Amino acid sequence: MTSAPASSTAAAGRGFRADIQGLRAIAVGLVLLYHAGVPFVTGGYVGVDVFFVISGFLISTHLLQSLERDGRIRFADFYSRRIRRILPASLAVAILTVVAAIVFYPPLALERVLRDGLATILYVPNFWFAIQDTDYLADQSPSPFQHYWSLGVEEQFYLLWPVILLLLFLATRKRPRLLLVGVIVIALASLTAGVVLTPIDQPSAFFLLPTRAWELLVGAVVGVLLLRGSRLPGRAAAVAGWLGLLMILGSALLFDDSTAFPGVAAMLPTLGTGLVIYAGASAASAGPTATLSLRPLQFVGLISYSLYLVHWPLLVITQASAGEQDPLRLWVRVLLGIVIAVPLAWLLFRFVEMPFRAPRMLVERRPRFTLLPALGVTVVLAIGIGAAVNWSADRLTGSGGTVAASPDFPTSPPKGTAFVPQNMTPALQDVEDDLAPLFTDGCQLDVKNETVQDCEYADATGDRRIALFGDSHSAQWFPALNEFAIDNPGTSLRTYTKSSCSAAAVTVLVKSVPYSSCDRWRDRVVAHLLADPPDLVVISNYAHYVLADSPDGSQRLPLWRDGLRSTVQKLRDAGSKILLIADSPRLRSQPDTCVSTDVMDTARCDEDREWAIDDDLAAVEQDVAEQTGAAYVDLTEFICTAATCPVIIDDMFVYRDVNHMTSTFVSYLAPALDPALADLLGVDPAEAP
Repeated sequence: MTSAPASSTAAAGRGFRADIQGLRAIAVGLVLLYHAGVPFVTGGYVGVDVFFVISGFLISTHLLQSLERDGRIRFADFYSRRIRRILPASLAVAILTVVAAIVFYPPLALERVLRDGLATILYVPNFWFAIQDTDYLADQSPSPFQHYWSLGVEEQFYLLWPVILLLLFLATRKRPRLLLVGVIVIALASLTAGVVLTPIDQPSAFFLLPTRAWELLVGAVVGVLLLRGSRLPGRAAAVAGWLGLLMILGSALLFDDSTAFPGVAAMLPTLGTGLVIYAGASAASAGPTATLSLRPLQFVGLISYSLYLVHWPLLVITQASAGEQDPLRLWVRVLLGIVIAVPLAWLLFRFVEMPFRAPRMLVERRPRFTLLPALGVTVVLAIGIGAAVNWSADRLTGSGGTVAASPDFPTSPPKGTAFVPQNMTPALQDVEDDLAPLFTDGCQLDVKNETVQDCEYADATGDRRIALFGDSHSAQWFPALNEFAIDNPGTSLRTYTKSSCSAAAVTVLVKSVPYSSCDRWRDRVVAHLLADPPDLVVISNYAHYVLADSPDGSQRLPLWRDGLRSTVQKLRDAGSKILLIADSPRLRSQPDTCVSTDVMDTARCDEDREWAIDDDLAAVEQDVAEQTGAAYVDLTEFICTAATCPVIIDDMFVYRDVNHMTSTFVSYLAPALDPALADLLGVDPAEAP
């Protein structure tokens, strides 16, 4: 999110455009209000889309003017100006964010944050967050560098667009009208890619240039039109301008974290911004230009880039320091993200942005005197942050005591440990990697894969066959099932699991999009199991899905009842026995990160049982089991007390993230699950101590 300074380029013949400066203020204001959690501005993230259009308009206009005047683009000059405009402020904030993270972040989270910082310094934060499947609209523990994704998109656009535009210009030189057609075609291709990819891979659609370029190209289309002398008459311009502004504000008020974005939804704020810019080039006194030219908006627009950079780390680092389990109150977020951010942004603008924007010592010299130092600074910072990543990996220290080894059989209620034992398993730094084998051997499918994997474990030729079916919450029970199968020769275990894909026949929303890939995969697995029924199908499901047919949750329980009963009944009718395992607890904050803040006081990271367990849905699943003749097992009594769900029980860490248990702890629970498995399969249960 940069958008070139309004004074840096003649905006299609009108010089400084006060309305564009005001649009910047609207854009950054929406983002700030959204990030502060101000009620009703639930779609304020569209402010970034407004910035994209502004940037595309100003940059394309500047490049086209250069092409029409000189017949070429001075690439070195262009990139050196972009560097002086973007890098000083962004690198300054990035460096300060790294320092603040080292001081205030929980030790276990620091390595991840520094890796985010390294991706930012290397100008690929959007690629990095897409690869990590980041949910910008609903991330429980966002990175303080997450807002740099939009800079990554713009920087990559600035790198590629001048070359593409030059080729378009040369190809259409004899027929200049085709230049506009070429830009529109590229924009439509990008829009199509975004619309198609959003329901399939929302993080990639959200973060990557190919699916976002069309928003910048909307600005380019407006620039081409205005340079060709196209203008709206006064009254039409006024109507178009107000309509465009209404489209921007309407999307900010109507959209929320459940909106499938970018997709089709992004067209509303993007085209609205294009209308405002296009209409603003006409002399329409009744349009929004006068409003957008008000002095407060002009001031905020002037510092909008710096304001965008500084507000997010203030919010995120403060929250990380306070602990994710204690969300900042609204007034604190407003104080940090708006009241304090504005003067800090002015300081950044006054003492970093402005001095580096056009210093005589660089402007009067060849571009290499800008390009080479920028490269050198980037390399030095990358090496420094890379070293910090390695340092942070060794930063964790042990606690001051040990506890006795866990008993051989799970106890009810469990004994929570209020500190990190030195003999804890898994060790704190290994918690996130304490996975069942099927998560690492390709047998746990991601959201895009629809293969019926049919992975085999234990005795593949055994006469007794167990099938594990469902989402990652089914998959987490693999260690207990595999131990049972190994301990009972002649028992095979096959797995059919897919991320965020329940065995219940319901369509869920994943990142606000109907998960159709799950529906197709589930049907294929059910057909596979019906064709060759196993002796036992074990199912467990995440209890907190948002259902496509009831996004407000009002019909969640009856829909879940019908969907689960449908799957279970089909499998029962085919001759398989069914075991339903109640879902494991969920947490509000990343447990290992929370614990690492103070390893001698971990009880503060324990979760309230009332919040962690969905008793209503558990009752529905138990009813389904009774109605269909399935077995039902609830091991919550071994995981939670009457009041809390501890993150450490005896000498074991219970959770690898906010809703999955560690493989170590699931193995510990195995003896409590064995009797049900033995009864259903007709084998002698292991003798419990």
